[in-house]
Amino acid sequence: MLDIINVNSLPVFLLILVRVLAFFVTMPLFSYRTIPLQFKIGFSFFLAMIMFYTVDASAFILNEMYIFLIVKEGLIGLLIGLIAFIIVSALQIAGGFIDFQMGFAIANVMDPQTGAQSPLTGQYFNFIALLFLLAVDGHHLIIDGIFNSYNFIPLDTFIPFGNSSIAEFIITTFNTMFLIAFQIAIPIVGCLFLVDVALGIIARTVPQMNVFVVGLPLKILVSFIAILVFLPLYITLVRRLFNTMFDVMRGLMQLFGGA
Repeated sequence: MLDIINVNSLPVFLLILVRVLAFFVTMPLFSYRTIPLQFKIGFSFFLAMIMFYTVDASAFILNEMYIFLIVKEGLIGLLIGLIAFIIVSALQIAGGFIDFQMGFAIANVMDPQTGAQSPLTGQYFNFIALLFLLAVDGHHLIIDGIFNSYNFIPLDTFIPFGNSSIAEFIITTFNTMFLIAFQIAIPIVGCLFLVDVALGIIARTVPQMNVFVVGLPLKILVSFIAILVFLPLYITLVRRLFNTMFDVMRGLMQLFGGA
C-alpha cells in the first residue's frame, strides 16, 4: 500500500507502461493485426503492473526531464521490437527469392497480420516459424526480454545515440537478416537453377518442344518437392533465426544501456 500512495508511483508506472506498449507495437507475434487492440492494451497494462513491483526505481527523481524520459521509453520499446522484426523479416525475403524463381512473384497476397503484400512462400515459412515459436514457448521468452530490458536500460538513463556502435550494430543486423534469408532460400533456388539449365539444354536439343509451356509447371512441381524434402532443414534454420533475434535484442539493449 505504501507504494500505491507514494507520489513517485504513478510516474514510474507510466514509464513502464509506455515501454511495454511501444514494445508490443513492433514486436513480432504481439504486433500483428489479428490480435485485438483491446487485448494488447489490457495485456500491456497488467504486465506493467506486475513489472512495477519488480523494477528498481529507487534512483528515479521526478523533474522537468520527465517528458523526455517518456519519449525515451517509447523509443526503446519501438526500437527493440523493430530490430527483432527485422530479423524475422528474413522469412519474407527468402520467400520472395523463391517465388521469383518459381514464377509466383506476381501472385503476392495480402498478409492479414501486417497489412502488407507478402510472397506466398514467405507466408508459408512465416506460419511455420510462428508455430515453432509458440511450440517452444518463445512468446514467454519475448516477454522475459522486455522484463530484462530494465537490467540493461534503467528508467532514469537516456539512450547514447551518439555512440557509433549502435549504427554499426544495426548494419550488422541487416547483413545477418539477408544472410539467413539466403540460407533459407538457397536449396530451392539451387534446385530451380538446375531445372533452368536442364530446360535450356532441352530447348537446344529439341527445338520442337515449347519449354515456356513445360517449364513453369515443372518448376512449381520441383519447388514443392524440394520444400517438402528440405523442411527439416528449415526447422533448424528457424531455430537459428529466433536465437539470432534474441541475441540481437540483448545486444541492442546493452548498447542502449551504455555497455
